[in-house]
Amino acid sequence: MKNSSYKNRGMFLENIINESNEYYNSIDKSLIYKKPTPIKVLNVTYPNNKSHLIDKAVYSSISTLDYNGIYRGKYIEFDAKECHSKTSFPLENIKPHQLEHIKKVIFQKGIVFLIIFMNNEFFLLKGEDIIEFINNNDRKSINFEYLEKYGYKINESYLPRLKYLDAVDKAYFKE
Repeated sequence: MKNSSYKNRGMFLENIINESNEYYNSIDKSLIYKKPTPIKVLNVTYPNNKSHLIDKAVYSSISTLDYNGIYRGKYIEFDAKECHSKTSFPLENIKPHQLEHIKKVIFQKGIVFLIIFMNNEFFLLKGEDIIEFINNNDRKSINFEYLEKYGYKINESYLPRLKYLDAVDKAYFKE
C-alpha cells in the first residue's frame, strides 16, 4: 500500500497554482487551466435517477503537462513539481514523454516550463534550460545551485497566491 504522504505529494503546489489561475483568469490576465487526467470509464452505476457513480476507470493515455492555456497571446504549458530533497531536483520526476512534449512545445515557439517547489521556495525553470541541462550533463538531478542561477524566483502574495506570471514575464518577455 502506498504511503498517504506520497500519494498526496504535489497537492500543496497544485492547489496554490489552481488558486492563482482562478485569480488570473478572473481578471483576464490569462486563460490557463489544469488539464483533466485522461481516463476511460469501465463501469458506471446509477444509485438514483439524478446521479451516477464511476466505480471503475483506467488511464486512457499518458498525460503531458498539468496546465495549459494562453498568456499575452502565446500558448503556455507547464507542470508543477515538488521536491523534498534539499540539495537537488531528481530528473526522474520528469517522465520521458513529458520531456518529449516539452521539446515539441519549444519547437512550436510556445512557452513551456516547470514550477518547482524546493527548500520552501518556488522557481520557474524554462523548458529550454531543462533540455540544455539534460543534454550537457551526466547528472541524474539538477542541483539547487543550478536552480537558483537559471531558475526564476516566484514570489508569494495574497492575490494571486503564487505570482508565477511575473516570473514568466521575466523569463520570456524580457521587459
